[in-house]
Amino acid sequence: MIAELLAIMGFSTSNPMIPLFLRELGVQDAAGLNWWTGAINGLSSLALAVFAPIWGALADHYGRKLMLLRAMIGGAVIMGLLALANAPWQVLVLKILQGCVTGTVAAATVLTASLVPAAEAGYYLGLMQMSVFIGNSIGPLFGGVITDLAGSRINFLATSVLLALSAFLVIKFVAEDFVPENKTGSLLKNAVPDFSVLRGNTSLKALLALIFTIQFANAVVSPIIPLVVLHMTEAFRGTGSLSGLIIGIASIAGALGALIAGKVSNRIGYGRALLICIAGSFLFYLPQGFAVTPYQLLVLRFFTGFFLGGTMPSANALIAQQTSKEHQGAVFGISSSISAGGNALGPAFGALAANLIGYPAIFFLASLMLGLLAFFMSKRISGGFTMKSLGFRRRM
Repeated sequence: MIAELLAIMGFSTSNPMIPLFLRELGVQDAAGLNWWTGAINGLSSLALAVFAPIWGALADHYGRKLMLLRAMIGGAVIMGLLALANAPWQVLVLKILQGCVTGTVAAATVLTASLVPAAEAGYYLGLMQMSVFIGNSIGPLFGGVITDLAGSRINFLATSVLLALSAFLVIKFVAEDFVPENKTGSLLKNAVPDFSVLRGNTSLKALLALIFTIQFANAVVSPIIPLVVLHMTEAFRGTGSLSGLIIGIASIAGALGALIAGKVSNRIGYGRALLICIAGSFLFYLPQGFAVTPYQLLVLRFFTGFFLGGTMPSANALIAQQTSKEHQGAVFGISSSISAGGNALGPAFGALAANLIGYPAIFFLASLMLGLLAFFMSKRISGGFTMKSLGFRRRM
């Protein structure tokens, strides 16, 4: 948990400041910033979507700890190289490479799921998700201050150091109980994603579609929060710190939401907890389109972050219920790919909406998607198609 907290803190120290770094590199117009930001975040997530099932398959064959170290060490190298970038296209290439080799959340999730009792998966995955959100809360605050005081290049170096430290902690202190199954095939053959685990499992497919929608809706908004703040304040100085504060507060709320959802879902069921969190996200996304100051946005992002934070522990616990431990690497790899697909398409869609109909529209679009998702789930609960038929089984 500590290693993953540091890793996510590292990534979130620099990732939200990419738009400001692009401005330092000479991209001054709003449309250019929107498109470069969308392309960098989108293509990086697309690369992660392509490679996540491959790493998941290798995790089942060669061990989950090894895959977590691959993501952390690879991220440390690439983020260090970003400090040397001198053009937007170089940032784009390095971020795509980051998507290819990283993915610490998925690696830490499957390692955690393989180590804890199945009956308590929701609680422990909630704790792991809490670490992710705490890292996401501290990182932007840290990164915003570093960017304003020392510049973006030092920010990238700080990220690299944090990722290297997280890898050291995993090497030194994390013991893996999981013994990978011996395989006679080559490394290349074992890297082929195993999609057979989805065959005939409609509940698992429904969960993956749900995860995609949640990630897509959130990714429509999150990457351009610094640009929204810049538009509200009309002042470049201090934008990094203020943007980091808004992103960090939402992540603190997400950590709290993940912890509470992990506990409550044991009593009311993972599916019901998931529905409540999606509905709450919808209610607090909607008024963000009417916010006119960064501080109004900050309050609304706090409550949105709280409910979004509760979605992933419940969804991951449901996935763990649907999958045998020997195939969890493959399934969580596919889940990570689906999630990354949402994160890849969301920024491009958000950039398009921002350029065509303005920043408020992106909040309305995200709210609409989450509202429809909550409506779909509520109809299934109130109708004959029950939570249990979707695999949303309540723990007794």
